[in-house]
Amino acid sequence: MEDQQPTDDQQRLEEIINQLNFYQEQAELIQSQIESLKGSLGELEILKDTLESVKGKEGTETLVPVGAGSFIKARLKDTDEVIMSIGAGVAMKKTIEDARETINQQKNELEDAIGKMSENLKKITEIVLRLSPEAEELYQKIRGSER
Repeated sequence: MEDQQPTDDQQRLEEIINQLNFYQEQAELIQSQIESLKGSLGELEILKDTLESVKGKEGTETLVPVGAGSFIKARLKDTDEVIMSIGAGVAMKKTIEDARETINQQKNELEDAIGKMSENLKKITEIVLRLSPEAEELYQKIRGSER
């Protein structure tokens, strides 16, 4: 019976290590997604600030991005409306007020998603913290039985 024990412990250790690796990959994926959503949240803040700063400033000279880090000078013509992406490659003309509402709605959705992902990340961390000592204990037990 005693010869069987280390094999059972080794199998259990291997199972725990596989679980820890899986949870580590999941945590990294969730963290990456959270960072991406935070980037989108930052872009919405910039958009909101920009819309506020150009409102009522027709004729003001500005720089317009044309791609690859390049810009051209242009004058603002109509600052009461904005053409805004609504997803799936579709853009729509909106008043500044409607755009503000859309931005706030999108921000709330992103913040909710970040909150849910952060909660999942916390749960994964708790599982890892629970499994790690068990793995360490089994490892020490196996090492001790090999001597």
